[in-house]
Amino acid sequence: MKLFNPKNIKHIVSLLTIALLTSCATTKDLTYFQDEPLSEYHEIEFNTDIFYKPNDKLSIIVSSIDPQASRPFNLPIISEGRSEIITQGSSKMQTYLVDRNGNIQFPVIGEFKIGGLSRTEATQQLKEQLKEYLKDPIVNIRIVNFTVTILGEVRNPGTFVLEDEKISLNEALGYAGDLTIHGRRDNVLLIRENNGKKEYAQFDLTSISVLNSISYYLEQDDIIYVSPNKAKVRSSSYNQNAVVIISAVAALTSIVGLFVN
Repeated sequence: MKLFNPKNIKHIVSLLTIALLTSCATTKDLTYFQDEPLSEYHEIEFNTDIFYKPNDKLSIIVSSIDPQASRPFNLPIISEGRSEIITQGSSKMQTYLVDRNGNIQFPVIGEFKIGGLSRTEATQQLKEQLKEYLKDPIVNIRIVNFTVTILGEVRNPGTFVLEDEKISLNEALGYAGDLTIHGRRDNVLLIRENNGKKEYAQFDLTSISVLNSISYYLEQDDIIYVSPNKAKVRSSSYNQNAVVIISAVAALTSIVGLFVN
C-alpha cells in the first residue's frame, strides 16, 4: 500500500505554486493617488507673496522709534516664572493662531482679519491701524509652522516643520534624505490646496528643466509623493512567506521525484 500518491502530491505542488504567484503585489498595491482626476497634471504657479489661512501660526513683532510705546502690541512670553516681551532674537515666543474664520486676536486692536491676506496686505493693514497709537510702526510677520509632507520612496518620509518660508522641491527632498534607489525620478507628485481645491503637478527630476518649473518652489502644507519604480514593484511581488513556500515546493518536488523513480 502506497502512503503517498504522486499524482496528489503533484496537485499540492501546483496549488502551492499558484498561491505563491497569486500573492504577488502589483503597482496598484504599492502606488498612492491612482484616481482618475490625478491623470491631469499641470504646473502650479508659485505665489511670490505668502497668503495666510486658518491654522497658520504667526509671529507678529511690532516695533517703533519708541520701544516702550510698542510693548503693548507684542505678545508676552512666560520664562522662568516671569513675563517677558518677545524680541527678534528670542528663541521662545507666543504665537497667533489663525482661527477657522481667518481671524486673530491682536493686542489693543482686538480681532484682526488676516486670513486670505498676503504678507504685504496684512503688514500694510496692521500698520494703518497701529498709526493711531505709534509713530512710524514697523510690523514683521512670519509663519512659524511652515509645513511640508513628503511621502513615498524617500529615505525619511514624514511631515517637516521648517524655519524657511520659501523652499524648493530639491531642498524639501533633502530634508527627507533624498529619494531611495526605488523612487521614480520622473514621477514626483505635488499636491497643493488652493482656495479649498486640490491642485496637482508632476516633476521629472531627470530633466534640468525642472529647475525652471513654476511649481518648483513649495508653499505651506504642500504634499510631495515619490512613486515606486518597477524594480520596487518587482521586489515586492512575493509575499513575506515566499521563501518558506518556495522551500516547501522544492521539498515536495523532491519527494515526488523519489516516488516516481
